[in-house]
Amino acid sequence: MIKKISLGLLVLAMTTSCVSKKIYADLETKFAELKKERNALSDENESLKTGKTQLDLDNGTLKTELDKAKNDLDKLKLERDKLAADYTASSNNLKTLQSSYNALEKNSDESLKANMDKNRDLLAQLEAKEKALADEKSRLAKLSTDFKDRSDRVNELEAMIAAKEASMKKLKETLSKSLKAFEGKGLTVQQKDGKVYVSMENKLLFESGSWAVGTEGKKAVVAVGKVLGDNPDISVLIEGHTDNDKFGGAVGQIENNWDLSTKRATSIVNILGENAKINKQNLTAAGRGEFSPLISNDTPEGKAKNRRIEIILTPKLDEISKMLNDI
Repeated sequence: MIKKISLGLLVLAMTTSCVSKKIYADLETKFAELKKERNALSDENESLKTGKTQLDLDNGTLKTELDKAKNDLDKLKLERDKLAADYTASSNNLKTLQSSYNALEKNSDESLKANMDKNRDLLAQLEAKEKALADEKSRLAKLSTDFKDRSDRVNELEAMIAAKEASMKKLKETLSKSLKAFEGKGLTVQQKDGKVYVSMENKLLFESGSWAVGTEGKKAVVAVGKVLGDNPDISVLIEGHTDNDKFGGAVGQIENNWDLSTKRATSIVNILGENAKINKQNLTAAGRGEFSPLISNDTPEGKAKNRRIEIILTPKLDEISKMLNDI
């Protein structure tokens, strides 16, 4: 495909006699750099998905470990109660033996000695049970402390997650109010999986085959940027999507639908980047081409829905990741 584009550029240069070899070489170099950047952004997107999946797995593992710790604590309590009951029974036996000892003091020396030996054995058994009970109480106390520490960290983690979800809900409500003027024009705002999705159909943003944002579309993007400027801790992924019709624009400018969707996503990033309050490090542009449709492309309506820009807002999870590693 690149050879075809290069040949097209050569033919265009020969026919117009207006493009020098240096300009042509510069165009080829820029094209290669854009393609490399597109691939890097795609890899980074996959890495972010993998990180989120790992966080979900770590959270499930932690909950399983907490349930096991609770079960172990219940078992230890039962063992403690049994040891306490044994201790009480042994104490009662000791009292009985001591009473017998007092009564048998008047008996013969042999009977007295035998009784004393028996008492000593029972006393030794009682001391052993007392020591075992003390050790078990100490172990139970340590386990209870460890369990409380872990529970406190889990509660703190759950509170942080709840706070993130609440902030994302508030962000979604703020965006909905800011973009109310664009209702019915192909723009929707929804919250799912802990993220906020702003979806804009191409009819609001671009002409067919173009990646230049129209006047009305730019107003919508600028409105989104104003909200993002007040939320600096949000990561912003801009995804471009197309239908499955093959791109039929000018040869040399766009390679395919994937290339077109990337350029459109980059156009949105450029508009958001004009807002000085937005941290450019939080912005990522990605092209998905026709490979992530919302619905079937079998109808004109379906194609229109699939031709869109999605602005995906994700809370930063650095603190939550650190706490998961510390537990």
